[in-house]
Amino acid sequence: MTITKSKDSVGIVGLGIMGGAFAKNLVASGWKVIGYDVSGPRCEELAKAGVTIAKSVAEVCATAPVVMTSLPSLKAIDTVAKEIAASKAPPRIVMEMSTIPLEDKEKFGKTVAAAGHTPIDCPVSGTGAQAETRDLVLYPSGDPAAIASLKDVIAGFTRGYYDVGAYGNGSKMKYIANHLVAIHNVASAEAMILAEQAGLDLDVVVKCIGDGAGASRMFQMRAPLMAHGAYEPATMKMSIWQKDMDTIRDFARALKVDTPLFDATRPIYDQGLKQGRDNEDTASVFSVMGGKGKK
Repeated sequence: MTITKSKDSVGIVGLGIMGGAFAKNLVASGWKVIGYDVSGPRCEELAKAGVTIAKSVAEVCATAPVVMTSLPSLKAIDTVAKEIAASKAPPRIVMEMSTIPLEDKEKFGKTVAAAGHTPIDCPVSGTGAQAETRDLVLYPSGDPAAIASLKDVIAGFTRGYYDVGAYGNGSKMKYIANHLVAIHNVASAEAMILAEQAGLDLDVVVKCIGDGAGASRMFQMRAPLMAHGAYEPATMKMSIWQKDMDTIRDFARALKVDTPLFDATRPIYDQGLKQGRDNEDTASVFSVMGGKGKK
């Protein structure tokens, strides 16, 4: 399938933090975007940004040759897969963008493929804040011709992508990326606490360390939040991150790979949830570990 900006639409099912950012950036890039979400307020917000709001998943599929799904739960993903399959739409490229267990990603692919569509496993590397500025990288996997045809669409809401091969490889790549995110986030919090206890100005620490050899993207993204204890609105909620942590743990166990550094971060995130930080950004591990910040 050839995608052309002049006449084709892009469909998005799930207009939350990530899907909403995809939609806004695609509209800004000149694409016609048709979206659907179960949340009325989200639909109203995206309509103001130029997104055409559909009444159902089937309507999205009937209109757009490319359909993205960015959904919050396995139940939602399973439901949408069945609705896409039942839509009786012509063959579509369906990009599943969520981070979920591999077996569930494969189930999604089989469900839509059985209805004649081309599934692409397409996880996103980046936070909600990065999604807003198109500072995302995609890991699409699946049919290579379909992935190649998506080049212009992907350019409308990201800074790049890597075709990582067979369907499912995208999810595996995302697990590895998030394994490092879990560690780098906690390492950043530990470093910021050390700096705070040393009497350093945390805003200066953010600039100096963020521009030096010890920096990571997580430090650059989350250390500023830590410095001021500003965890809402979240770019990644602690409650949603817990789902990703479970997926990575199970992935590593299935491969019989020891992950001592990753495992060491788990109790810190768990403690954050026990403290009621479900809706806070994962940068709040700084406070969980005793950081004060410049409130």
